[in-house]
Amino acid sequence: MSSTAKFLGKRRDREGVGTNKNAIPFNKQDYESLKRECLKKNILFRDPTFPAESESLGYNELGPNSSKAQGVEWKRPQKLCSKPQFIVDGARRTDICQGKLGDCWLLAAIASLTLDTDILERVVPPGQSFEDDYVGIFHFQLWQYGEWVDVVVDDRLPTRNGKLLFVQSAERSEFWSALLEKAYAKVNGSYEALDGGLTTEGFEDFTGGITEIFELSKPPPYLFKIIQKALGLGSLLGCCIIGNADELEFETKLKLVKRHAYSITGAEKVHYKGREVQLVRIRNPWGKVEWTGPWSDNSKEWNNVPPKEKAKLNYSAEDGEFWIAYSDFVRNFSRLEICNLTPDTLTSEEVGRWNYCQFEGTFSSNPQFVIKLEDVDDDPHDGEDGCTLLVGLMQKDGRKDKRFGKDLKSIGFAIYKVPDKYKGRNVHLGTDVPKKKVVESEYFRSREISERYKLPPGEYVIIPSTSERNRQGSFVLRVFTEKEVDTRELLLLTRKPLDV
Repeated sequence: MSSTAKFLGKRRDREGVGTNKNAIPFNKQDYESLKRECLKKNILFRDPTFPAESESLGYNELGPNSSKAQGVEWKRPQKLCSKPQFIVDGARRTDICQGKLGDCWLLAAIASLTLDTDILERVVPPGQSFEDDYVGIFHFQLWQYGEWVDVVVDDRLPTRNGKLLFVQSAERSEFWSALLEKAYAKVNGSYEALDGGLTTEGFEDFTGGITEIFELSKPPPYLFKIIQKALGLGSLLGCCIIGNADELEFETKLKLVKRHAYSITGAEKVHYKGREVQLVRIRNPWGKVEWTGPWSDNSKEWNNVPPKEKAKLNYSAEDGEFWIAYSDFVRNFSRLEICNLTPDTLTSEEVGRWNYCQFEGTFSSNPQFVIKLEDVDDDPHDGEDGCTLLVGLMQKDGRKDKRFGKDLKSIGFAIYKVPDKYKGRNVHLGTDVPKKKVVESEYFRSREISERYKLPPGEYVIIPSTSERNRQGSFVLRVFTEKEVDTRELLLLTRKPLDV
């Protein structure tokens, strides 16, 4: 397979988050045209590309002959309640309660989505309902490997014994979250394809943003401030507790769940016995099972908080959401994930406009991407001169391939310096020119890896690869730079495969 590439030259900023105009119809299904056709014929929409049949449920544990798929009936919301509604009193975190599917990572991302109206309306276009011009068709917009797609679904949902089988709202007459889950299942081939994953994947598919991961065993200084700033900028945040293979969804004595995805929904300070305490608000997508340690619902610590602060923060309900002291958060959780709408460093007070370029190709051909960094950052926050570069490498279609027994590849990339005498020339490292490695990412078996670097001005080559030889697969490489990049210097070189 030959590799291809495109330079988008787009500038990512928050101004583009709320627009729904440029999405590409998924499966070439145009929402407005299909809706008009159903209205004209006075029929309810039935989606032929994601039918209400066993194949849409899954292929193994939810396959046609599996016990988990027995007794499943696909029903429209009118068959489940007397007056279904798309959204009731605004989309809220409590609208997401996990069902019989291991997609807590996705539901944690959806819960975070509700914290920002602009992002939410990008993914869940407004104006949809079960009343005005209702014909059983809805649509959602998702970011998929560098472009936004508009995904149409009908409202036939998997049920058992008259109840939704998968995600549901605490408000039983509300269906936006169940329909969004269905749209996500559709782009990935089936509901079962959503089983297991990282919250970062959902974050990026709802924003087109770039994710950075913080290991809480070695948290950076001022991480609480970073969390506060990220929430204020509309970034999506998640966390998890890493456990052993036999500890999947294992509950600790204090009711935290290992190998399970949570969303972070708030970060505040309170006054407690004459001192300030930093608190983090976390939500379990199950809609239940909450932390029972200090600062949990109805814990004694709240009795020593000023009444105004207590009234603002202390909310007691078995809804899966709880407060925890930042110190306990770092001690008990393993990883923090922050998906930024732009790559602006969260330790800086400035919000910039980043240059963005994207390439596509296949690992088997090991294409080389040349990028020229010329101008150093303005007022570097870390006191070091250089050009900031954020690189994200994403492999495509991993969830669809699960049906065929294929696992994610272990992927990574290396960055090499082009020797001065070869700058500006159409050379190929390792063939025409010796390689001089500057940095190399770690290799992980995940959909995407991302790394932030600060490099001296110069010409560099980025080479993505797998950790194993001759592993073929499509990828997207995203490169963010703080300064303008001369597009004439972005070259795609695709000669013979290179062992990196």
